Amino acid sequence: MAETARNFLGSYFSAERLTTVEYPEERIAPFEAARVFPFLVYDTADWEAGLRCVACQICEKECPPKCIYIDKSKDKKPDAFGKPQFYPARFDIDISVCMSCQICVEVCPFEAIKMDTEFELSTGDRFGGLLHDRKQLAKSNEYYHQIHPAEAAAVDAKLWEGKAKADTKATAAAIASAVKGAEIPARPAGGEV
Repeated sequence: MAETARNFLGSYFSAERLTTVEYPEERIAPFEAARVFPFLVYDTADWEAGLRCVACQICEKECPPKCIYIDKSKDKKPDAFGKPQFYPARFDIDISVCMSCQICVEVCPFEAIKMDTEFELSTGDRFGGLLHDRKQLAKSNEYYHQIHPAEAAAVDAKLWEGKAKADTKATAAAIASAVKGAEIPARPAGGEV
């Protein structure tokens, strides 16, 4: 009880003990580890072309409240690295149902979905306004670096390492194919040419 009284009275006389912030005029910067609602990461200037999501639908299946809705495309488009990939023709998240558990982030093998720190998403439209489509969910990799710098740097390093390994493997396969095609045919058994 004495501790509570000391903290209560101390908050009136000491500025560093004052815990109240006059929101919305004053704002506390969100922590890097803060997680609010998911967003989709894209890597290029065009959000549609650079979207990391390949519509594998793992996040949709693993989502406990089932608030993610994905329709896979029928065709393939080149991704940010030029590799043809499927893409989500529809990717919606119902923010009114999302419980911010981050399971979708953990299960994504393409590092395409991450947690945002933006929490002011109130709207007058309870149904349509809280159902965010892929255009509303898409945010650049630069934005991701601003809100989660350490995590984003580690993710980018991992993605570029994977791309470098794939490029090395493709180059080695191309060289092996070229060498195999350029081999000199063996001489016939009789010694004739």
